[in-house]
Amino acid sequence: MRKSLLSLITVAVLVAACAPGARNSGEVTGVGGVSWAEPAPYGMVLINRGAYDMGPSRNDSVWGIARDDHGISVDAFYMDETEITNSKYKQFVFWVRDSIIRERLADPAYGGNEVFKIEEDREGNPVKPHLNWSKAIPWRNPNEDEARAIESLYRINPITGQKELDVSQLNFRYEVYDLTEASKRRNRLDPALRNLNTDEPADPNEVIMISKDTAFIDDEGRIHRETITRQLSSEYDFLNTYIVNIYPDTTVWVNDFDNAYNEPYVRMYFAHAGYNDYPVVGVSWDQANAFCVWRTLLYKSALGKNPVIVEPYRLPTEAEWEYAARAGKDENIYPWEGTESVDEKGCFYANFKPGDGDYVRDGHLITAQVGTYTPNDFGLYDMAGNVSEWTSTSYNEALSRITSDMNPEYKYNAAKEDPYRMKRKIVRGGSWKDVSHYVRSDLRMWEYQNEQRSYIGFRCVRTQVGFAHGRK
Repeated sequence: MRKSLLSLITVAVLVAACAPGARNSGEVTGVGGVSWAEPAPYGMVLINRGAYDMGPSRNDSVWGIARDDHGISVDAFYMDETEITNSKYKQFVFWVRDSIIRERLADPAYGGNEVFKIEEDREGNPVKPHLNWSKAIPWRNPNEDEARAIESLYRINPITGQKELDVSQLNFRYEVYDLTEASKRRNRLDPALRNLNTDEPADPNEVIMISKDTAFIDDEGRIHRETITRQLSSEYDFLNTYIVNIYPDTTVWVNDFDNAYNEPYVRMYFAHAGYNDYPVVGVSWDQANAFCVWRTLLYKSALGKNPVIVEPYRLPTEAEWEYAARAGKDENIYPWEGTESVDEKGCFYANFKPGDGDYVRDGHLITAQVGTYTPNDFGLYDMAGNVSEWTSTSYNEALSRITSDMNPEYKYNAAKEDPYRMKRKIVRGGSWKDVSHYVRSDLRMWEYQNEQRSYIGFRCVRTQVGFAHGRK
């Protein structure tokens, strides 16, 4: 009787659940969640997803340009309105400086050890520790410790006698998880998942070799970077460690130009506040990447202890950069319409070298303040001229044939022992020292990743998640 009653109740419940109008009606309804409508990052413009023909669309025998256009599509991303300025890069420099000081405040070598202050007795005589150690109390002067830690980051210039920041100590250590390599099937820890072809049995003894970057500082303070090749063992094999000295090379103004009086720029371009709103230069590809990592850390720290997951700041891919510069228009070879570099009133569209030996006809001798010229249709400034800009993309002569037509990117993390030609990265946009032809948006140029130039800077991007709409 009891069993029959339970059966009737079960049937009734199932019938009710399947009845028309019943809640959920027994259908898959999905799992909900809270989506975060991410606001536009400060100083950035949203570039909606789109498609365009990348590369030059016609041959030009005069300049040695071969047609290389091909259709590609890119997803939505945020991009800095302007190049990263001296002022913004200084914030990075000072953050690294202050972080080193904070670490040294806890380091015994810089005053972070405990000093014992011995109490005196009623007659003013010191209490001997072996007679009354309980009256000895740990003590240290925090002001002296702080001063010692701060002073350790400065040096006295032996020539001028001035106190200045010891830039050789400004090293930024960070780690990057290479999700791309970790996601490849050949690198999976379980051999059975490396090949989904069931006709090919998995080899549990298969040896998978991986490469990872690591770095350390020796006793003399020199940075050593190594690429280790070893057998795959865990997810940590894809965690790469980098140590980068992040201070820009201020001597590029002399080293880039022979027999020119550019010493004032060496002294003032990065140091003087009058150049704060000018694009930072003398920054290598490695330093630009370090800035992107720091910027991501800074943003996450502002979101609290339990922040939402955000996409990191990074350098733009070559495809993203060109799409943004051309405002998504196939007919544009510059960030503006047409092929002229001046408007009908004779005003220049960008900061470049207008003529042979004539740098100043556009109003500037070297770089210009960011945002001086009219933005393109996406609201981006200085996508031509002023300074060339690093991209994340590695240079390869066959690049157009080996990359995907969706979010194309070619990355190669060159090992120290690799030939120097393997360390080329693509720069785009041309600079203040280039004639108008080289500031075209559809032309590819490159530089070695460790080089620092007076005409190369950068800007950041960040992938936009979920809320972009296609641009018509």
